[in-house]
Amino acid sequence: MDPYINPFALGAGSRPPELAGRDEILHSAKISCGRALKGRSARSMMLLGLRGTGKTVLLNEIGKFAREQGLLVSKIESPERESLARLLYPEMRKVMRSLSGLEAARQLAERGLKGLRSFASIFKIDISGVEIGVEPEPGLADSGNLQYDLPDIFELIGRAAQAVGKGWILLIDEVQYLSEADLSALIVALHRVSQEGLPVLLVGAGLPQVARLAGKANSYAERLFLYPLLDALDSIPASQAIEKPILDVGAAIHSDALREIVACTKGYPFFLQEWASAAWNNAEGPEISLQDVQNSYAETLASLDNGFFMGRLDRLTKSEVLFVEKMSELGDGPYSMADIASAMGRMQSSLGPTRASLIHKGMIYSTEHGYLNFTVPLFAEFMRRQKKTFEGQS
Repeated sequence: MDPYINPFALGAGSRPPELAGRDEILHSAKISCGRALKGRSARSMMLLGLRGTGKTVLLNEIGKFAREQGLLVSKIESPERESLARLLYPEMRKVMRSLSGLEAARQLAERGLKGLRSFASIFKIDISGVEIGVEPEPGLADSGNLQYDLPDIFELIGRAAQAVGKGWILLIDEVQYLSEADLSALIVALHRVSQEGLPVLLVGAGLPQVARLAGKANSYAERLFLYPLLDALDSIPASQAIEKPILDVGAAIHSDALREIVACTKGYPFFLQEWASAAWNNAEGPEISLQDVQNSYAETLASLDNGFFMGRLDRLTKSEVLFVEKMSELGDGPYSMADIASAMGRMQSSLGPTRASLIHKGMIYSTEHGYLNFTVPLFAEFMRRQKKTFEGQS
């Protein structure tokens, strides 16, 4: 069928044409935004899920309707080994600048800009002359301890926003890459504004271990956030995510074809989009048949193997590759550390550094004490395919 009107969205973070199965999470986020603007207590949120489950898409969607509701929206992505202070500074400055242009918030926002000048100086952030004419206020956000300074800035943003009937929502992707100290400071800052009843919210997105990391960073994190889990879609919303976009452009898909895609992808959103897109391009139309879906099998797997999966494998060292190889040979997870160590012929204690490095890289996560699993859905199947391919070539 016509590839120019293929309705499916490919690529990390690309919004699919149909956000199926996530209504409850979006509804909760809308309520939090609305309550914050009305001066009511509102809980922030951490979206948890494996790779490819739509966390970034949902984060963007929440930012979109938050802006429509009247909140100022900031978004950052936390890369590995980057400080939170450096990531947040330009976004906090934009918000302060925006609020300083509103009469009712001007005095508070201008004080906030003074605090940010101190903040940038103490955390050695290059501001390249952008704060010319703004003098720091001694004692405001200048201790050099993010747990003390960040709450001061968040409170000033919250008070300035409140003065003009607005709010501020901060969106952070890849939360698991924040250091424990940075995550703790963020939690303390959010706790401060929550206690003060200020319209400041955080919606973070990260791998499943984020809930544990937040609890480790600060004991009251479990009460401060909602932790919705984005898992694979059930058969009905998974089918809806495929069928509705096809019907919306005047085409159709046979029920057998629909069931095949849902079954083969196990309902994971990113894989649904990949397979449905390939089936569309291979179909003569006007209906996608079971044969079209089956004919797309090799193409879809090759696309996922060479991109989605291989891109993650290429980041690993030889010892890390061996670790995940042995995991995959044990079947599908979760995997006990004892079984992995046995498969590798090693003592569990000797595998600690490799395990820690793989967790830090976002490749695996701890499901419970002594057990691990992949953060990438169907990665074990990919590793087994790679091994068969290698053995067939040797």
